Amino acid sequence: MIVSRLTGELFITVGALMLLFVAYQLWWTNVIAQRQAGGAANNLQHAWEESGGEDRAAGAFSPGQGFAILYIPKLDVKAPVAEGIGKKKVLDRGMVGHYAEGPLKTAMPWDAKGNFSLAGHRNTHGEPFRYVNRLRPGDKIVVETSSTFYTYEMTSRLDQTSPANVAVIAPVPVGSGFTGPGRYLTLTTCTPEFTSTYRMIVWGKMVDERPRSKGKPDALVE
Repeated sequence: MIVSRLTGELFITVGALMLLFVAYQLWWTNVIAQRQAGGAANNLQHAWEESGGEDRAAGAFSPGQGFAILYIPKLDVKAPVAEGIGKKKVLDRGMVGHYAEGPLKTAMPWDAKGNFSLAGHRNTHGEPFRYVNRLRPGDKIVVETSSTFYTYEMTSRLDQTSPANVAVIAPVPVGSGFTGPGRYLTLTTCTPEFTSTYRMIVWGKMVDERPRSKGKPDALVE
């Protein structure tokens, strides 16, 4: 009886710990990451106001440094964009990461041509890309930098591909339907939900470039 009672208590304790861990992963990591991301976005905007705003060339930002804010109005998403796609410095802090290193280096929004490519969590840690599967052609995605609002229009989506398929963030992304150089945007996230087996890809093209001095673009005030 003593052994049975101890075994039962052990199972109950383990079960309670597992429930606490699940709650931490699914809820508390979002609370922390959203708080961190919100603070980072506010700090960026304050810094831009003080400096007057001037974009810098790619490579001028250190890993983990925020340099832009991503808006997806349809999904009510506002998330800071930081250099690099490291989990601890960027993604797990609720930020969206810019592919910026080595063979995965991609363009900046202000470049004349290229593919501004971003990664973000779909689940936990702020999950900024939780509902990107709901985007449809024509939906707007806005990137705010120190000097400019860049508005992109969602054009196509790849629901599932291998994490090794880096062609999706090429200057002319393979599978996107784009046939020549342009100013493109790529969003990447894990799929299916709560796994990292595959990647979901969303593509867009730039349709407007507006100085911050002229106020917000239509996509953010409609």
